[in-house]
Amino acid sequence: MRQPHATSFFRPRLIDALAGYNRTRFAQDVGAGLTVGVVALPLAMAFAIASGLKPEAGLFTAILAGFLISVLGGSRVQIGGPAGAFIVIVYGILERYGLANLIIATAMSGVMLLVMGVLRLGTLIRFIPVAVVIGFTNGIAVLIMVSQLKDFFGLQVSAMPADFFGILAKLLAHAHTLNTTALAVSASALAGLIFWQVLLPRWRDRLPWLARLSALPGSILVLVLATLACQGLGLNVETIGSRFGGIPSTLPAFAWPDVSWDTAKFLLMPATTLALLGAIESLLCARIADQMIDDRHDANQELMAQGIANLVTPFFGGMPATGTIARTVTNVKNGATTPVAGVVHALTLLAIILVAAPLASHIPLAALSAILMFVAWNMGEWREFVHLRQFRLPYRVTLLAVFLLTVIVDLTVAVEVGLIAACLTFIYRISNLTRSEAVTPQTHPILQGQAPGVKAYRLYGALFFGAVKLVEAMEDDLPERTLVLDLKNLIYVDSSGADALMALVRTCHKRQLRLILCGLAHQPLDLARRSGLLEAVPEADRPDDLAAGLALACQA
Repeated sequence: MRQPHATSFFRPRLIDALAGYNRTRFAQDVGAGLTVGVVALPLAMAFAIASGLKPEAGLFTAILAGFLISVLGGSRVQIGGPAGAFIVIVYGILERYGLANLIIATAMSGVMLLVMGVLRLGTLIRFIPVAVVIGFTNGIAVLIMVSQLKDFFGLQVSAMPADFFGILAKLLAHAHTLNTTALAVSASALAGLIFWQVLLPRWRDRLPWLARLSALPGSILVLVLATLACQGLGLNVETIGSRFGGIPSTLPAFAWPDVSWDTAKFLLMPATTLALLGAIESLLCARIADQMIDDRHDANQELMAQGIANLVTPFFGGMPATGTIARTVTNVKNGATTPVAGVVHALTLLAIILVAAPLASHIPLAALSAILMFVAWNMGEWREFVHLRQFRLPYRVTLLAVFLLTVIVDLTVAVEVGLIAACLTFIYRISNLTRSEAVTPQTHPILQGQAPGVKAYRLYGALFFGAVKLVEAMEDDLPERTLVLDLKNLIYVDSSGADALMALVRTCHKRQLRLILCGLAHQPLDLARRSGLLEAVPEADRPDDLAAGLALACQA
């Protein structure tokens, strides 16, 4: 049942979700949490490796951040942890500033998220246009796929650059190091994922027994089969053990990084990018979860939880975290009812690390690259490119510009340009909706015989800085005796609009013309009072409606 927003300043959803909690719901949450924990295992490692970190960084993030987000968050079923959207940003920060400053940037983003939640800014994230979100999401998906080509083809490259053209140049320069065995493993893993996740579910109705079989996580199944095949056949492919030396079977201790403040002062923009992307991803994920379980999350509580998780996790060997759509959907589909499922998911990963960490050394990196390729493809909204012709030119330009800038230049630049383009488009459209309409003797016979002594106009829409040209145009064509303005249909006036009206008042006074303002009400009336416009126009010249204003004008 849909719940209202939390009214307390800090009230985790877990508190309300446990009301009426029973054994049946606990069993559902445990089952969902175990499943999500298994699903999160390969993804957490793959996201960390693709970001330039060790695989345990992803696992530690999934455990610690996943636990904190579930316990403190504003959604009943959201699962937190490392996400594919962060790969490009984290890799860039790591390459440019180093690991110590990545920790500081992540902690800074956590503080920003926490402050956003404290200031109740959760709903503002929804003002980011869809075109911007789709553009950078698709761009990130492309970059993830390109970054995985190295392990997908088994190329021998010591270090990969962070920029798109640099990656392509590096791949082409080392194309001769192609490992056909690794390519066979990755291609087989990708084909297996497509079969298991895409094709097999379509046969459920024909073969009911497939419903139970296809419930097994495809990523885990592919990972296990690829690992067994590589070990059993003695295939020459790079593994987690050969590159990273395996995964520790203990949790990390708190570690304060060796910070270079001369470098850290340049981390404000990367940290802001991490915070904004984390906020967008987590709140979009929470909204998707709401639609699936008919609930309503607390956006501000979710931001505070995300902030605390990102503030704490990096000092324990973790990476940036946010809400994860794939794991959240898996959580819901497996029957989760409360944040307890997210806690169980974190504890499941903890148990795996403590018990089975040595086995992870044999996992082939080619299989992980195939999983990331599949995740990146599902992450993108590729159909939007096909449907672009259905939208107006500004939407198309914004989406394509953000997409191309994300891929070619930088995510931060892409979002900035996208938001500027969206704002300019919005201003242009709203200014076109604001219009003036001349009142004619045909519609109001009282004006017959008064022209050119009297002119009257109706203003519609919002009189803001982008539409003051309408008032300025009236100054260029003033009547001989009286100007009547009907402002009844103005829904909003900003300070620029008020200044334009004040300038019109002064011009009328200089030319000894009478100005009658009709229908001032609501926000326009309040601003007119605060800006001094009411004092500049006598009360007798401020009737309630146009008819009364025209009668005054014709009596003069």
